[in-house]
Amino acid sequence: MPTRRSLLRTGLAVGAAATAALAGDLWAGQGTAAAATVDYPSATWAPASTANYTASNRPTSYPINLVVIHVTQETFADTIRLFQDPAHAACAHYVVRSADGAIDQCVREHDIAWHAGNWDYNTRSIGIEHEGWVDQPSYFTTAMYHASAALTAAICDKYGIPKDRNHIIGHSQVPGTDHTDPGPNWDWVRYMRLVNGT
Repeated sequence: MPTRRSLLRTGLAVGAAATAALAGDLWAGQGTAAAATVDYPSATWAPASTANYTASNRPTSYPINLVVIHVTQETFADTIRLFQDPAHAACAHYVVRSADGAIDQCVREHDIAWHAGNWDYNTRSIGIEHEGWVDQPSYFTTAMYHASAALTAAICDKYGIPKDRNHIIGHSQVPGTDHTDPGPNWDWVRYMRLVNGT
């Protein structure tokens, strides 16, 4: 009969071995730990179901030259749950929380998120969802605007995207869409000033 102490030692040894294996996978760029690496340092990894986006190798496979701004029409938590549901058939790269501007990354930037409802626009854009409803401007907080604008500015800098309204667009501007987000309560003037640091 093993003693409590021997069981504890065995458990610690197994845990140490697992940690070492995980670290080895990370160093080698393999395994699930590597998949959790975010593209934007302030984001938290909250992976979408692989059924809701297309694996790719952008910008090699497709150029990235747009940022598409969305409003979730859901709470932050429900949006993440929907993106993790394989039956949902949609997701964005990032979701920004209203209360504090916290950002979850759901899809790696090199992959094609299904967010715009237009394949051409999906292939060449990064989609950013914002918690809230288009008819409830109280969701568009200062924290959300600042966090989202910093994210958009970083994306634009990384891919050489001009920081203007021809390249930072609302979901409603995507050809063929029936969506109205981010809606008339989204303050584009304020947002673009923040993106451009003015």
